[in-house]
Amino acid sequence: MNKTKLIVVALIVLAVLSYFTLDLGQYLTLEFAQTRLSSIQDYKNENFAQTAILYFTGYVIATALSIPGAIIITLLGGAIFGLLWGTILVSFASSIGATLAFLVSRVLLRDWVESKFGDYLAPLNRGIEKDGSFYLFSIRMVPLFPFFMVNLLMGLTSIRTTSFYLASQIGMLIGTAVYVNAGSELAQISSLSGLVSAPVILSLVLLGVFPLIAKLILNGIQRNKVMKNYSRPKNFDANVVVIGAGSAGLVASLITAGAKAKVILIEKHRMGGDCLNTGCVPSKSIIRSGRIMSYIRRAKEFGIESAEGRVNFPAVMARVQDVIKTIEPHDSVERFTSLGVEVELGDAVIESPYTVSVNNRRIHTRSIILATGARPLVPPIPGLESIDYLTSDSIWSLTELPKRLLVVGGGPIGCELAQAFSNLGSEVIQVDMAERIMPREDEEVSELIMDAFRKQGISLLTHHKLQKFGSDNGVDFMEAEHDGETVRVEFDKVLLAIGRKANVENFGLEKLGVALNPQGTVQVNEYLQTNFSNIYACGDVAGPYQFTHMASFQAWFASLNAMLGGIWRSKINYNVVPWATFTDPEVARVGLSEQEAKEKSIAYEVTRYDMDHHDRSLADGEAHGFIKVLTVPGKDKILGVTIVGYHAGELIGEFVFAMTHGMGLKKISAVTHIYPTLLEANKFAANAWRNQRLPEKYFPWLEKFFAWRRN
Repeated sequence: MNKTKLIVVALIVLAVLSYFTLDLGQYLTLEFAQTRLSSIQDYKNENFAQTAILYFTGYVIATALSIPGAIIITLLGGAIFGLLWGTILVSFASSIGATLAFLVSRVLLRDWVESKFGDYLAPLNRGIEKDGSFYLFSIRMVPLFPFFMVNLLMGLTSIRTTSFYLASQIGMLIGTAVYVNAGSELAQISSLSGLVSAPVILSLVLLGVFPLIAKLILNGIQRNKVMKNYSRPKNFDANVVVIGAGSAGLVASLITAGAKAKVILIEKHRMGGDCLNTGCVPSKSIIRSGRIMSYIRRAKEFGIESAEGRVNFPAVMARVQDVIKTIEPHDSVERFTSLGVEVELGDAVIESPYTVSVNNRRIHTRSIILATGARPLVPPIPGLESIDYLTSDSIWSLTELPKRLLVVGGGPIGCELAQAFSNLGSEVIQVDMAERIMPREDEEVSELIMDAFRKQGISLLTHHKLQKFGSDNGVDFMEAEHDGETVRVEFDKVLLAIGRKANVENFGLEKLGVALNPQGTVQVNEYLQTNFSNIYACGDVAGPYQFTHMASFQAWFASLNAMLGGIWRSKINYNVVPWATFTDPEVARVGLSEQEAKEKSIAYEVTRYDMDHHDRSLADGEAHGFIKVLTVPGKDKILGVTIVGYHAGELIGEFVFAMTHGMGLKKISAVTHIYPTLLEANKFAANAWRNQRLPEKYFPWLEKFFAWRRN
């Protein structure tokens, strides 16, 4: 406990002891106030300023320490100083005292509450940042909520101190005036129950609830303002129309159909979207072929002589297509039709919030879900249009292995495909304008992957800014600026892997006026609603995470809210978001990285387990990488995990489960893991956390105890 907390605790303890030791509660009763009223008024008439200062100070202290009796002190203020001065003194004293109580709660309890319940408070804090002052103002006007509890609870949130004070000052003004005015009749008041009667309470409650009702009305007006230009059909052909049959759209359709609601799924190209046809499935298939070739080159490590392999690139690409075809029936029109989803193949156009047209058919629907995905971003680089460039969409059309492949981009897609083609035999040059590849990960992670890439022959050109593309005598080249000099790289094929752009064009969003984020994704709220209350978006088109598993995660909330909009809504949260990059070694992460924790000034402790001596990793010839766990200081609560190594994408699952269900490292340590498995490494990482916290100061005593037992 730091010095500030010790001082605050000491002052509180002193005040509490004084309250009970000196029996100060006797002075905060109606009887005492009435018997001393005349003498206090006489003293005030002779010493107004002194009386006001004493009263003001006492009120501030009582409120700051949450001492019961605020009503009596308020009534006394009205009886002594009258309505005007009483209201002024009580208003400022109560607000200042409330702010002090708020600060005491923040200093003493907020860190502890954040460490225990930070994940649950995150949505509340986001709401506080957006509308905290408004809701505090409303609560201050409602005497049903004990003000001392409001002070303490708000201290645990992220609301700014100035916002708390101003909302309290204004919000409590009317209630203060009511009680101060009642205090002018203090001598005639027989009991507090008469003062705080049901009619008085009801009047103040209605007054306090009015701003909340007003906001709901304003929100309704705002929604109606957006929707008023569009006539609402008397009958609907569907409960939900889903546009896009990628991961998000397929999951949203299945959930809607599973709930027995009428859903129509529209896809303009291929069922399964990017993940099946140009993304996850083909990339992991070619990574596997490349990995097999890398094992052949490493055969001597495993005692195998004369192992040889020759890459048949057309066969590799044929295998990629075979894998796609094997999985394709899972996402087919036939399967989804059999599960109750009506599928339309064609270009969807949103004519209104209630109408979608496709194939000369106009569909009236209660809700629309946008799941149109994203496409590779093609930057406006001079000369690019003059060469035959590739993207993660078009690279699967290759029938010949590029001898020299230039990969532009150091993110997950660029890294995975750069290594895969290198394993298959291409001479790969990877270029990125950042200082390192995989810049979202910790620097040591990037360095480990870069070292692995260099060892297998990939040429890394980081901190290179693209200037132009061109072609000389049939040879394509790229020019980039590096430390003030121009670097020229010749290549046979170039893969652009520098990001993805949301698909928001050419199906009616522009004309309708659906709001977009600066990044080009559809703007949605915590319910995945757009600025049209019955139009939702999920997956890559909405962001912020462009992962297949997050698209499915969002689809759950979007479909539920689309089906039940106006009756019930469920907020989405991003407290636990995992991902993996399938390089060799793999990189997997969930929660905070150490880099992010530093950037956000979040306190943390690091526990690290290196895989160098892990039995199964040694047996498999993959004893490299590490598990790094960030925890709350002094606690086993997991803030984030980064795993680099063999099958990291599988290992991360146990930590994702633990974080999702609020479990710490102690729980993982207590689980029996099969030996010898890679999963055991998670237990060793958890044990490493416990070992760092062994009570070593007691070890000499234990040694003496067991020596005594032996004798």
